[in-house]
Amino acid sequence: MIDGNGRGATLTPGQAQRRARVLQAALKLAAEGGYDAVQMREVAATADVALGTIYRYFSSKDHLLAAAMAEWTGELTARLSNSPPRGATPTDRLVDVLRRSSRSLEREPRLTAALITALSASGEDVAACQQEVEHGLSQLTGTALRGLDPQFCAGVTAVLRHVWYSALLSWANGRTDIHQVGDELERAARLLLAGSPGSAGSAA
Repeated sequence: MIDGNGRGATLTPGQAQRRARVLQAALKLAAEGGYDAVQMREVAATADVALGTIYRYFSSKDHLLAAAMAEWTGELTARLSNSPPRGATPTDRLVDVLRRSSRSLEREPRLTAALITALSASGEDVAACQQEVEHGLSQLTGTALRGLDPQFCAGVTAVLRHVWYSALLSWANGRTDIHQVGDELERAARLLLAGSPGSAGSAA
C-alpha cells in the first residue's frame, strides 16, 4: 500500500524510479513556467510514463507539487547535515541555516512560487506533505539549536515555521520581494533567541 505521499514500503525499485521521474518532471516544468505550467499530461510526457501512472502516486497536481516540496526539504536537510551550520552562538548558527535555506528558494523563484501555492491547498494528501515539510524544517533548526532546552527549541521552531510560510505567501502574492523572506526569518530568529543561553552578543 502506498502512503499519502505516494511512497510506501511496498514500492518496487521500478515504481520508485517512475515516481522519482514524475517528481523531477514536475519540478522541471514548474521551474520553467511556474504553477500553471504543471499539467498532468505534460508531466506524464516529460517523465515518459502513462498518465494513469501519475495518479497511482499522486491524487492531484497540488499533491504532486506538495510532495516535491517535501522531497526538496529532505534533500536540503541532508545537504546541510554534511555542512554543519556556522556561527559562534546558537543564534548565529540558526541564522546561517535559515539564510542557506532561503537562498535555495531564491535561486528558483518560479518553482518556489509553484511549490508554495500547492502546499497551501486543502486535502489530506497535501496535509500529509505539509507535515513532512514541517518535520524537515524542525530538523534543520534543531541542528542549529542543539544543546538548548528542547521545549524552548520546539517553540522557536514553531514560530519560525509560521514566519517562513507567511513571508513566502506574501512574496508569492506579489506583496514583497523574494529576498525579504530571508530577512524576515533572520529578524524573527534573533528576536526569539535574544537573551537565551549562549546568544549573548548575537541579537540585532
